[in-house]
Amino acid sequence: MTKRPAPARKSILVAGGAGFVGSHLCDRLLDQGHRVICVDNLQTGALDNVLPLHNHPDFTLIEHDICAPLAIETRLDQVYNLACPASPPHYQADPVHTMLTCVSGTSNLLALAERHGASFLQASTSEVYGDPEQHPQQEDYWGHVNCTGPRACYDEGKRAAEALCFDMLRSGRVDARVVRIFNTYGPRMRPDDGRIVSNLIVQALRNEALTIYGSGEQTRSFCFVSDLVTGLVALMNVDPNPGAPVNIGNPGEFTISELAEMVLDMIPTRSRVVHKPLPVDDPQRRRPDISRARALLDWEPRVPLAEGLAQTIAWFSASLAASGAPHRAQPRAVALAGRH
Repeated sequence: MTKRPAPARKSILVAGGAGFVGSHLCDRLLDQGHRVICVDNLQTGALDNVLPLHNHPDFTLIEHDICAPLAIETRLDQVYNLACPASPPHYQADPVHTMLTCVSGTSNLLALAERHGASFLQASTSEVYGDPEQHPQQEDYWGHVNCTGPRACYDEGKRAAEALCFDMLRSGRVDARVVRIFNTYGPRMRPDDGRIVSNLIVQALRNEALTIYGSGEQTRSFCFVSDLVTGLVALMNVDPNPGAPVNIGNPGEFTISELAEMVLDMIPTRSRVVHKPLPVDDPQRRRPDISRARALLDWEPRVPLAEGLAQTIAWFSASLAASGAPHRAQPRAVALAGRH
């Protein structure tokens, strides 16, 4: 690994940069004065997410699938790998491509980082813990994953990507870091994203039944996208390299039924809750232990769920209105004390 000191103004590649999280990361990096190369195959990313950046002098968009090797001639100081569908309906739509994106794609980007002596950050996921038997989940927990089930293309793909990163780090070839991202939400999620926050909001805005899979007593921890991006940048730039994965998420834990109640309280709607069978291997409980992020990065989430939901509802309302889809009014304010 040939690692040179990076200048204050960096040249940074963001794979998956037209996606939900990736586009917010591009915004943040440009705001910090860096040069950003966004690489995306637009499978789940959207040009609209980066449209405001098209005339930015420090922004470049390359349409490319990272399953194929990528050559960048200009200097790279950092590489962020956020390139992979992250919601079950999207990553299960083409499971072979999902697995190859995680494994071959990560390998190609690691090779690119090695050639440039660039630091590398791999966006892994809380899904590496599977349906966890440890609660909350700490980074030293090895997980409880069905390696042949319908979610394995993503769960096992991300586990394999982590292994590649740490092998490259241990061999001294790439300064690789791994973040395990827990449920994230916010503006620029797709209406058909398939994750619970976007599902419930869009259904409520359209006066459709709010779909809860299973009893609704399963739990998730919801991190607003701006908090996540702060954590990603902090992990990429922390010195020395932690040499271990770092959970980034909001430790506030909510049942799916509680989330649905909040959405119904915040959106004027005729919607009512309906229950459907729980998907195979859907985790029952999910909450990150963020002790490592607090200690190493001085990071913790700042945006409470009610505040983040209000921003997300407003964005979806405006987005559906612009597309001509039925939508409702702006969200009501809901106070939520005691939990983020």
